[in-house]
Amino acid sequence: MGIFERYLSLWVALAMAGGVLFGLWQPQWFEAVAACTVARINLVVALLIWLMIYPMMIQIDFTAMHLRREHRQGLMLTLGVNWLIKPFSLWLLGSVFFFWLYKNLISPEQAADYLAGLILLGVAPCTAMVFVWSQLTKGDANYTLLQVGTNDIIMLFAYAPIAGFLMGLSNIQIPWDTLVLSLVLYVLLPLLAGVATRYFLASESKINRFCQRLKPLSIAALIATVLLLFALQANSIAQQPLIIALIAVPLTLQTYGVFAICWLGAQALRLPLSISAPACLIGTSNFFELAVAVAIGLFGLNSGAALATVVGVLVEVPIMLSLVYYLNRQGQKI
Repeated sequence: MGIFERYLSLWVALAMAGGVLFGLWQPQWFEAVAACTVARINLVVALLIWLMIYPMMIQIDFTAMHLRREHRQGLMLTLGVNWLIKPFSLWLLGSVFFFWLYKNLISPEQAADYLAGLILLGVAPCTAMVFVWSQLTKGDANYTLLQVGTNDIIMLFAYAPIAGFLMGLSNIQIPWDTLVLSLVLYVLLPLLAGVATRYFLASESKINRFCQRLKPLSIAALIATVLLLFALQANSIAQQPLIIALIAVPLTLQTYGVFAICWLGAQALRLPLSISAPACLIGTSNFFELAVAVAIGLFGLNSGAALATVVGVLVEVPIMLSLVYYLNRQGQKI
């Protein structure tokens, strides 16, 4: 395990704190970054997300995945949670908290904005950080690749319709062209680029060497993305600490609740820990990079939706690390 994976919580915490401090100290720098926009897509955010996702996509070899029985069971468990439970449970939690429990604390307009951010998080299963979570729990690498590749393909067809449907239920209007463009830019094109790179390099040894050379760049992009996101929302975070806490509550309940469902399902299926650990972590985590980028494109950089997705990063990383710790403790009992 490299120094990045070993001290992941430290690097992410430093990036979050550094982002807020830099955002408050030199807001004009990040205002310039925010202005780098074409067709409602922020070019800097897009570049950083590409640097994170592209190396992961190269690792997916659809022709060399061997489906064992436990692979199929883990795949069905996670797909069921990712696409039949998680988007709708987070929408329901957000609706209850923002429109009912918090109705005396926030306006209906704020509630709709924050709910939109939660919808974008709930409908985006993780495709990047999940490789780190799987590695930290010694998960089956072949299964992890299979699950990520399958989720990417499903996301191409299900992300926009589910997100649009849930926002429609909440009377939230969205520009569909921006939603579809974001999906193409952050999912389809990196996936196609990964397939093309594998075809061009041909040899597995060349592919592995190429991925190793890209790994430091991918890690730097992750840290830079977290720092940038928190810098862009620095004023909101500093001025509205209560709002951050309010948004974090349904996200925390959702994350632990979905993990519990996955873990109970994995136990019922008697999956080995090498499958159940990544299955539960993939089912639980979100593609927060995509959610943030789409929220910025759809609603604007300083919107409540963008803030909610950034709070998703704040909540998810420490919770996922706690779940990694729990799963590794379970492995020690075997």
